[in-house]
Amino acid sequence: MRERLMEEPFKRVTLSFYRYVILNDPQATRDQLWREWSAMQVFGRIYVAREGINAQLSVPEHFYQAFRQKLDLHPEFKDVPFKIAVDDDGKSFFRLTIKVRPRIVADGLADNEYDVTNVGKHLTAAEFNAAMDQPGTIVVDMRNHYESEVGHFQNAILPECESFREELPHVLDQLKGKEDQKILMYCTGGVRCEKASAYLKHHGFKDVNQLYGGIIDYARQIKEQQLPSKFIGKNFVFDERLGERITDDVIAHCHQCGHKCDHQINCGNTDCHVLFIQCENCKNTYGEYCSHECRAYAELPAEERKKLRAEGKAIRGGSSYGGAHFSKSMAAKAKRKD
Repeated sequence: MRERLMEEPFKRVTLSFYRYVILNDPQATRDQLWREWSAMQVFGRIYVAREGINAQLSVPEHFYQAFRQKLDLHPEFKDVPFKIAVDDDGKSFFRLTIKVRPRIVADGLADNEYDVTNVGKHLTAAEFNAAMDQPGTIVVDMRNHYESEVGHFQNAILPECESFREELPHVLDQLKGKEDQKILMYCTGGVRCEKASAYLKHHGFKDVNQLYGGIIDYARQIKEQQLPSKFIGKNFVFDERLGERITDDVIAHCHQCGHKCDHQINCGNTDCHVLFIQCENCKNTYGEYCSHECRAYAELPAEERKKLRAEGKAIRGGSSYGGAHFSKSMAAKAKRKD
């Protein structure tokens, strides 16, 4: 699939969109979208649920207008705003995946813990910048720690959380006693903030605001309007690129040696596949692996790896670090001033 994409003679447009809307038959919606988008060679990762749709995808440039028109024929998705990638070569997805899920963003919340029709005020890039400068304003990053590690808004609260489900109660606890202050929330494209802002309002916060279109659209607006960027570094994205550069600032560190670097990759050991930051020097030392152990394991014959996997002895994250905690643990250990 990857090789075929690289050989395509046309350009692609990477975009994302979401909409909270009641879908009476999510499976039927999913099947219809699959038929339409497959015919246009659309690739991407899309979640459909009774509460709506959350989509990240790439569309062949010559099908872009047809894609927009076809989507608008669905009343529930008509005129949904697109967020267009700013740092894009179109090589963001290699296949089309559309899944029906209980939620378009896993939150762990009961239905009575938020009202998604009562959300925070949407702010443009210019309005968000201005609000950040007001005394007493609190800025909250509603993304996972590995996203904020490579890029974030200046002076934002950066929760050390692995998931949105974990982050919601964590943020609520951090903000206790600040229900009357101005709260600014942001995430990648806006979908998490839509739910998080409703959650905070349900819990008594009065002045809740969110960055409309998320970091993706913020980058477009500051470029078009020549505004200063209060976001520094890279915007983590959930596709093959893993990041869009917003500013030249490098604020993260290699998880293997501690030198400044914000290049994120997944471990080449498919039984590990942990996301981590690796500089060029460490790539020469370890290959595209998080540890020597993972490299040695990946180079074993397939049958031997299969046997170790069956025995529960597959190597994940080397001998010292494991699974999803590799990124956080290594970041804490390696981070230092250059």
